[in-house]
Amino acid sequence: MNPAPASRRRRLLAPGAACLALLCSTALGAATPAQAFSGGNHERITRAALGAGGWHPNSLTAMADGNSGAVVANDHGEYFGIGKLHCDNADYLDPRYDGHYPRSRQQADAEIIDCIDGSVHNVKRAVAAADRLVDANGHVLAAQTSLSPACTWNDQPGRAKCEVLEDLGRGWHQIEDFYAHSNWVDQAGPGAVGVRNPPGLGRTDLPAFFSIARYSAMSRTDWAKDATGHIPHDLATGCYPDRDHTGTVSDCANRVTHDGVLNKDTADSPRSAAGHNFDRAYDLAVKDITRQWNDFQGELQRRYPNNGRAKAMICAITHDHPDKTCG
Repeated sequence: MNPAPASRRRRLLAPGAACLALLCSTALGAATPAQAFSGGNHERITRAALGAGGWHPNSLTAMADGNSGAVVANDHGEYFGIGKLHCDNADYLDPRYDGHYPRSRQQADAEIIDCIDGSVHNVKRAVAAADRLVDANGHVLAAQTSLSPACTWNDQPGRAKCEVLEDLGRGWHQIEDFYAHSNWVDQAGPGAVGVRNPPGLGRTDLPAFFSIARYSAMSRTDWAKDATGHIPHDLATGCYPDRDHTGTVSDCANRVTHDGVLNKDTADSPRSAAGHNFDRAYDLAVKDITRQWNDFQGELQRRYPNNGRAKAMICAITHDHPDKTCG
């Protein structure tokens, strides 16, 4: 696959990190600021969400590293061009802003549901893979929980810990992207609202439609109906020329776009300044991944209640040598 366009910045930049870009590019020589932070924004969000949760350093790095961690697996290879994995293409403008907008609310909703579907799918897989972290008596299995050699995020069967980390990282990636790519936290910029300045929702709450752990226990029909009911009428994510839920590469002509309009991937993005949109997106992404991790632990407790298995599974995921430290 051809390298991704340099203009595309899918990830959020941590507050205060923008001032380091020039230093990073100078220190790394050939690297530009964009290249230097190619995965650092997902890394910062994920570390901020998980860092206080007892994760050991190597396990946290396996999940969060900006170059090779599970949370950026969706930005490598063919996965980069699949819109659902980045919550793209749910763009929409109500007729009160644009009477001829080429996309309907129903089409936008379908893309949001597709984005949620990616997370639901991966959380289900992570819960299932966790069963192989420990034996029936709750004893950690060394062969299934080792981080050596390093995990390979190739969507193939392997050690149970690698599978759990990969599935969670892939499922969380688009949730983080949602806040940078949508108008959920936004305030619109000055001037008229329209295709170059879409409305902002100014929300400070976590979306009910990202209740991934709850949805993983429901049929797709049921959770999709529930999720659709929670989508605000003016919610939008930017159009980007990757594949939408129909498998078609999006044509972004005359649509609210990701690049240059709606994204808040860096503090310098045009949409970032109004109403502290950038900081708000970063903060809510951290809170949502904290929610997702807590919900996942609760799901393990419900699914594997016997013999302390769930507790041992959580320890196996977060500890670097769980066969020696998890009892």
